Amino acid sequence: MAPLRREQIVRATIRCLAREGYTRLTMKKVAREAGVSQGILHYYFADKRAMLVATLTAVSRDLDRRVAAAQSRARRDPTARLRALVRTCLEVAVRRPEFWVVFLEFWGEMAHDRRLRTVNAEVYARTRKLLARLIADGVRAGRFRAVEPERAAAVVLGLVDGVSLQLTFDPRAFSVAEAARLCDEALGRYLDEEASR
Repeated sequence: MAPLRREQIVRATIRCLAREGYTRLTMKKVAREAGVSQGILHYYFADKRAMLVATLTAVSRDLDRRVAAAQSRARRDPTARLRALVRTCLEVAVRRPEFWVVFLEFWGEMAHDRRLRTVNAEVYARTRKLLARLIADGVRAGRFRAVEPERAAAVVLGLVDGVSLQLTFDPRAFSVAEAARLCDEALGRYLDEEASR
């Protein structure tokens, strides 16, 4: 029962953050949204920051699961796996914009909180590590040019974050398919073995 209750509170926090932002978020509002008492809320979370950390963790794990599922369908081909990762992130930006709102609210608060900066650094380090492994596989397979995987991962992550944010806040700017094509072209120019010749 406890994990379900905690998840219920985290989902309520996501909805409240998306609707009102962090500065207007209160424990009382989250408790009401989750359908629990404030006492139960405080049992799981000491304060707003703890809820924000748990919410970012839940959102990033959900995105990790979506990416892993998409990559497993792409099999072993590094290019297909990279495309699957990019497309999944772009689709989440349109279908679940509240996820990106959580990241933005978190980023706004982390400038003033070392603990939040540490959590953010861990999330990004994990994502760069995943991308670096994928890029290293592509280099070994001769699909990508010889690049330093860790540095290339930071570039790829920057591209995905930037385009995903644009899709979140202006979904009419371009479709997911067009955004995926634009990212694919940019990554092709940056990573493809053929493009380096």
